Amino acid sequence: MTIRDLQDEIIRLKKEKNICILAHAYQGQDIWEVADYIGDSFGLSQKAAEVQADTVIMCGVRFMAETVKILSPQKTVFLANATAGCPMADQMDPELIAQMKLELPEHTVVAYINTTAELKTVCDVCVTSSSAVKIIRNIPNDKILFIPDCNLGDWVAKQVSEKKLELVRGGCPTHLRMTKFDVERARKQHPKAEILMHPECHPSIVALADFVGSTTEIMSYAEKGTNSEYVIGTENSIVEHLQFKCPDKSFFPLSKDCVCHNMSATTLMDVYRTVKGIGGEEIVMSDELITSSRKCIDEMLRLGK
Repeated sequence: MTIRDLQDEIIRLKKEKNICILAHAYQGQDIWEVADYIGDSFGLSQKAAEVQADTVIMCGVRFMAETVKILSPQKTVFLANATAGCPMADQMDPELIAQMKLELPEHTVVAYINTTAELKTVCDVCVTSSSAVKIIRNIPNDKILFIPDCNLGDWVAKQVSEKKLELVRGGCPTHLRMTKFDVERARKQHPKAEILMHPECHPSIVALADFVGSTTEIMSYAEKGTNSEYVIGTENSIVEHLQFKCPDKSFFPLSKDCVCHNMSATTLMDVYRTVKGIGGEEIVMSDELITSSRKCIDEMLRLGK
């Protein structure tokens, strides 16, 4: 069976079974081509809640599939590859944050969406990388405990200097692989290029970027921009996707090492086996966990209006 044959069969089966396939932006092009929606994690969860499909397959990592289930508890949700986790989401547990809340009782606990459902139950508000500045600015409290990504937290703190952010050491191992040396080399090799970077990168190199934003914001900036060359400072799959979208522009990875092995764990065959009903892992959550973890998401939506 060829890749095209496999894609055609996936498309046939998803239509036959009323399945919606979500693909995070860091998935491969072959998976993008069979997906109903492509984007950042929370945006995909919102799309899943809107569609009429009975079953949703997340091609991404576990916390993303959990968020889909939280927003669509009545739907059957599958993670296409059961091994696809997120190191940052697993860096902190509810017990740790509950203890910190006792030590910092006056602080509002803000969690990056890249957290487990269990961790969300002890947080006050969720944010995405694109909404974090607006949400935190709208929180009445000036004292914020931001988890788990201290790099994103540092970037947000610089935008909302009127707030006092307490940061906890944590972050994305993939984005932390990029260094000042990579930026210096990119400037020399591609002097006409703009460097676009995700705020999960270390503050020392975020300060050197021409544009900082979420994955979808980076892609939108590159697609709409008038420049002909861009260096991409996020997961390297985005370089390929942008090249497909904008064949007349040139895109270069900031570092060849910026590869998320958890994201690349999902294959087209995983998607095929899941739509066929012989693969993937169904996300099962108790009603109590869904209700408790959804509170901080609902607060994010309220503050983001």
